Amino acid sequence: RLSDLAGGEQILVTDNVVRELGPRTPVRSRSLGPIRIKGRTEPCEVFRIEWQQEMLSEFLTLPADLHSLTPPKDVGMGGIELAWLDSSRSFGLTELPLKIGRVPEADFVVSDPRVSRMHTRIDMRAGNYVLEDISSYGTWVRFTGGDNVIALRRQECMLHSDGEIALGAPFTDFSAPTVSFKLVNGNMVLGRTPLRN
Repeated sequence: RLSDLAGGEQILVTDNVVRELGPRTPVRSRSLGPIRIKGRTEPCEVFRIEWQQEMLSEFLTLPADLHSLTPPKDVGMGGIELAWLDSSRSFGLTELPLKIGRVPEADFVVSDPRVSRMHTRIDMRAGNYVLEDISSYGTWVRFTGGDNVIALRRQECMLHSDGEIALGAPFTDFSAPTVSFKLVNGNMVLGRTPLRN
């Protein structure tokens, strides 16, 4: 289930795995915060393993005691930015959930016949952005810096970093209506500013 949430060339593990590695392991990780995983009643803390050479820097989280899964206190700050062609819009957390679709009633309109009237829904759950496909033809998601594509058919995935959403046609169709998204979330989930340990 964690692999379904991972972007291209990413490894996600639970807090239990990081705990088992112990403090002397050379493995470096970065906390993504508490994430609700399908099949589990309580959210668990998820870590991204930093295995690529260019990622090994002083900004990475070193193995240490795991902190509690208390949601951040600054959840009032942040939001998500969407852009398609020459149209762009920022949505604050208080404006979620938002819907992307073809009709004027959608919060973000993408005028393309392959886009459903209401195509996708983006919401915040347990401090994480979640995209849900509610379309007839499907949604494809890929994250910046990776080639892995998540195909959704009436399913959902966590938006854990910036990326793109193809609506109604896969990325392999170069004419597919593609919405780029940018998470503006300060200290939430994947903070834009690295934390020194």
